[in-house]
Amino acid sequence: MSDNTVSPAAQTPAAKTPRRWPALLVGLALVAGVAGGLGWFMHKPKAPPAQLASDKLGMSRPDGLLETHSLSQLPKDLLAVPFLKETLTEDFVFYYEAHVDRLGLIGSLRRIIYEHDLKLQDSLIEQLFDQPADVALWRGADGRLKDFLLVMDRGGLAKVLEPLAKVALDDSQLTQLSVVKVGADDVALYQLTYNNKALVFASHGDKLVVLSNPVKLYDPSSGPSDERGSVSTTAIAALLNGDKLFPEAFGLPPRAPEVKQRLSVNSSVLAMGYQRFIPNFAGLRFDMDDKGWHSFLAMDELDDQPDFDFKPIWQAMPMGASACVALPLAAEQQKPLLVKLGAEEPVAQALTEHMAGAAGLCWYADSRLYTPLLVASLNDKDSAKLDGELGSLFGSMVGAYEPNVEEHAFPVIEKQDGPTHQWQRQVSSNFGPYKAKDAEDPDAISGKAFMKVSLARHGSTLLFSLDDKLVDKALGTLDKRFPPMADVVPKDLLMPVYFGPDAMAQLMQQETLDSLPQDMEPVFYNAAQTYLIPKLRKLGGYGKYALTLPEGSEPDGHWQWLPLEWKAL
Repeated sequence: MSDNTVSPAAQTPAAKTPRRWPALLVGLALVAGVAGGLGWFMHKPKAPPAQLASDKLGMSRPDGLLETHSLSQLPKDLLAVPFLKETLTEDFVFYYEAHVDRLGLIGSLRRIIYEHDLKLQDSLIEQLFDQPADVALWRGADGRLKDFLLVMDRGGLAKVLEPLAKVALDDSQLTQLSVVKVGADDVALYQLTYNNKALVFASHGDKLVVLSNPVKLYDPSSGPSDERGSVSTTAIAALLNGDKLFPEAFGLPPRAPEVKQRLSVNSSVLAMGYQRFIPNFAGLRFDMDDKGWHSFLAMDELDDQPDFDFKPIWQAMPMGASACVALPLAAEQQKPLLVKLGAEEPVAQALTEHMAGAAGLCWYADSRLYTPLLVASLNDKDSAKLDGELGSLFGSMVGAYEPNVEEHAFPVIEKQDGPTHQWQRQVSSNFGPYKAKDAEDPDAISGKAFMKVSLARHGSTLLFSLDDKLVDKALGTLDKRFPPMADVVPKDLLMPVYFGPDAMAQLMQQETLDSLPQDMEPVFYNAAQTYLIPKLRKLGGYGKYALTLPEGSEPDGHWQWLPLEWKAL
């Protein structure tokens, strides 16, 4: 692999199913956790992005973009990475080749060709999938990439496809919707129905455009549409005319001929709706050329851009993490959010004034996926006033309605020892790491389990987690009683992400089996044991990686693409 070649973890954004892509859940949860944990402290971008040509033509901004020299080659190209070849094997390729929607679409086209005696070769479908294409994707209501708009260079297939249009008025699955103007030509838009689904397509010259959801298509003369994934007939006409509307939405130049695959994902997907709280982070990109896969991080510039210095984070984080992410802080503009979440105005003001530097999240195999450790930096070691405000903030924002407790909330336990001031509150939750029977007063717990949410300040470091044991371990790290992550990560490199496959495999195995009780889900439990666990064991056999940015990296404008270098540790 080259210096910035994609590592095992870097490939997970292309995942589709938990059985074959268990690490996807990790990647998404990791970024979503960063969004939630750092959301309080980040502020708005320096300047709003310029309006895109696609916006002006009536196409909402995509959440993902795939630019490929061949759609049919994409699964095999992903398996060119040794890690993916070992962990996914041929199952991954077979899944896409045998997907019910793909088979249903192919079956419908073959029936039309046969019944109307179009004299088209049976290899037409395979030829279609083996063409260069750009695919824009949008998230659905569940947050997953769902709707797509495909633009394909048909090449020599243009003439071959023309007979399909002639049967549109005489086929139950193929109908003409409307006509768009492309230059001086009137081009028909068709709808193809298959498997109780439908798609819209049109062709002109060497271009074929396919929209996966006909509901998203609209006529701009009837007014604009703000719906995610909406595409106007004007945008369809521009794409058929050869206009490149997708790359600029991701700050990209046209795909170079040597780049066979280019996958770009907006932060709107990775942050699961929290991207407004992490405006530094714009997206991720993965390129494949003759040298292999390469990864890139897109950043946006902020007003009063904080320094990219993550060393204090790695000094406080305990060793042994499954995965970690660090981002710079900028707090002032998030004061209104703190107030809305329950903080009093003076408390919110004081906290934002004291936040500085960077913050990070780490997940650990001896904890849970939803209980990472948050470490943030403070610019003042004076605890007298700040600690009182932190305690007030903790008490107002952490807790749950407890019907079995007189005050309807467990008390905040506060303790101080030297440079450490800690706050802790017991919270009833079926997802807690402690069983209700182990509580001091089991009858007070309104559920099967509970957690001990903990906040601590140690000098100029702030610690928080839903798992109190992680906070205690971090305090031990700061007191030199437990080794820090700084002992295993590169000393003089800018490292925003760390990935430990062995610990990650342990965490994912624990989460998977815990969500599939053998007595309640025997089929899925056995399937996980047979298919997933062996893959996780292979994952655990890989070494640790540090994702680093070039020295002096700092965003300058919108969609600043920075190469991510994968360093084996």
